[in-house]
Amino acid sequence: MPTLTSEQGLRARLNAQAQAVGFAKMGICAPNAIADAAPRLRDFLGKGQHGQMAWLAERADWRENPAALWPQARSVIMLAESYTPDHDPLEILAHPDLGAISVYAQGRDYHDLVKRRLKALGRWLLDQPEGKGQQIKVFVDTAPVMEKPLAQAAGLGWQGKHTNLLGRDLGNWVFLGAIFTTLDLPKDAPEISHCGTCSACLDVCPTRAFPAPYQLDARRCISYLTIEHKGPVDADLRALMGNRIYGCDDCLAVCPWNKFAVSAREMGYQPRADAAELARLAALDDAAFRARFAGSPIKRIGRNRFLRNVLYAIGNSGLPHLAASARAHLSDPDPAVADAAHWATARLQG
Repeated sequence: MPTLTSEQGLRARLNAQAQAVGFAKMGICAPNAIADAAPRLRDFLGKGQHGQMAWLAERADWRENPAALWPQARSVIMLAESYTPDHDPLEILAHPDLGAISVYAQGRDYHDLVKRRLKALGRWLLDQPEGKGQQIKVFVDTAPVMEKPLAQAAGLGWQGKHTNLLGRDLGNWVFLGAIFTTLDLPKDAPEISHCGTCSACLDVCPTRAFPAPYQLDARRCISYLTIEHKGPVDADLRALMGNRIYGCDDCLAVCPWNKFAVSAREMGYQPRADAAELARLAALDDAAFRARFAGSPIKRIGRNRFLRNVLYAIGNSGLPHLAASARAHLSDPDPAVADAAHWATARLQG
């Protein structure tokens, strides 16, 4: 029986420790493993499909080449953590009096939870004999790191036709985190697409945000419109948003690979107990909004943008009794909120 090298032995122990701290899967790639992502990113930016997300273009050189982000890094450890829901996330779309919030944002902020696990795993790695004198950097969606291409290069899964990462043994309800390290660890083989001829994620998109398989025009994506887009949303898109007030799960929810999805282990991802009733949400002032969404990723978009989304949902509800909730904001000092209130009131009054 062949013996493991020191690096292989460390990798095996690292994988076991990753599972122990709560990650569903681990893979390792080289920092220069995503050269093919650069032209795709440049095409995306060149077409303006990133919308108002100027930060995507500002550090495009680092996103294209993780080796340039930290030249000393020799390995990128990619971790996947499951947040698979235990209910049908699309069922709420049949209840126009409620606001649909993306599954990932129904519990505590994943940035904090994933980073805590990454730091714990990183400290463990540096405490190993092979880790003495080495360095790490951890990233969770807040640095110019292309997590999804790196995760595919590390063998965790592939970017599906909806551009999200999915795996045969993961499904697509996953958060990703990265540990860059100066350790030269054994690398995994990259994964390839197993989407085949399936187009479920493309067909279900309410706003037709996918110009082609494996391509996304963020300017038409409801997740982008409700979270990143500032100011009024184009009128032709508002009616297509339905009651989605923060994010959208349609393309994730219909993926057939979810039948193999790993169950969520982190209790912090469990949804809040109280229902997201549009009338109650529309009544939140700034202080109440901050209190309601403390510790949630929703808090970062602020009360005004959130209220704008709620008013679009009210306008789409077809429920005349919600018109009063819209009229209450006709003179809101925020122009986008006032515009949304006028639009919703006009829709409900025919």
